[in-house]
Amino acid sequence: MINALWQLRPSTPIMEAFLISTSIVALAEMGDKTQLLSLVLAAKFRKPVPIVAGIFAATLVNHALAGAVGNWITTMLGPDVLRWILGISFILMAGWMLIPDKLDDDDTGNGAGRWGVFGTTLMLFFLAEMGDKTQLATVGLAAKYPLSYYWVVAGTTLGMMLANAPVVWFGEKITKKLPIKTIHRVCAVIFLVLGVAALLTKV
Repeated sequence: MINALWQLRPSTPIMEAFLISTSIVALAEMGDKTQLLSLVLAAKFRKPVPIVAGIFAATLVNHALAGAVGNWITTMLGPDVLRWILGISFILMAGWMLIPDKLDDDDTGNGAGRWGVFGTTLMLFFLAEMGDKTQLATVGLAAKYPLSYYWVVAGTTLGMMLANAPVVWFGEKITKKLPIKTIHRVCAVIFLVLGVAALLTKV
């Protein structure tokens, strides 16, 4: 028990992986289409508990798969090649963060139908996350921290919940007060720093 707690001190790679994963995804989610989807679902169904539960389930499954892909990549590529791929990927993510996201009508579905609010939220969120910034960020972070897979997934999932759950409960009252452009710029800087650091790190 003491050893487990000692590993969670801020200076350890495990805690670093968890905190960076949480902060990056939470910031990246601000104004993202999945956050907009949360807002739409909350307005449509007005049942926050199953919506939040659906978001959590979809995120956990999606990011667990994304993290597994990131871990797998580290076994297939040499350290030097991986360093270049991660570095360039994080720098590209920095640029992507500066592009505003939008939600298409097809992303919101037509109604709960036979799936119920939980099932509809789970399905829509899982599909919305496919190829999204946060999913690709999870792949990159899991590749960067291959020995901290569970902590990366836990961090990115927590980041998603920190960004989306309040929107479900409080709606536009929160999103309208947030400086979305500034938040995206901060997140872009973090990705840029990670990318440059990866390129400069000698294996």
